[in-house]
Amino acid sequence: MGVITYDMEVTSSIPAAKMFKAFVLDADNLIPKILPQAIKSVEIIEGNGEAGTIKLITFGEGSQFKSVKHRVDGIDKENFTYSYSIIEGDALMGTLESISYEIKISACPDGGSICKNSSKYHTKGDVQITEEHIKSGKEKASGMFKAVEAYLLANPDAY
Repeated sequence: MGVITYDMEVTSSIPAAKMFKAFVLDADNLIPKILPQAIKSVEIIEGNGEAGTIKLITFGEGSQFKSVKHRVDGIDKENFTYSYSIIEGDALMGTLESISYEIKISACPDGGSICKNSSKYHTKGDVQITEEHIKSGKEKASGMFKAVEAYLLANPDAY
């Protein structure tokens, strides 16, 4: 098994605490509401939202995938960090054991925030992941972050 790591950063004018609350803590409700073509629903199968929780994410009609199971690996509400892994589902394409994500949202001096996301693709055997696949994943993650930002800008009293 190999591990391929990709990092990305996205900046926002939204304060870190507000972005973390919307993008991480309430994502199961907010993302299906503002991006139904991407995520149709999120259902907790096991757990209470803390580490060890298993969620079933059903993708919207705009996605090439049907669903995945995702496990919460860690959450730190004071330091705005969240880690989770995709452990099952067609997004693993039969070539990946899992995909792990670590998200950290930090405050910027201007009052906004920066979201750092590290993705680790755990491949089966010596399978190679194409640059196109990684680019697509980065674009989707960045788009989701920007959609939450746009929602918060349009709804300043939310969260």
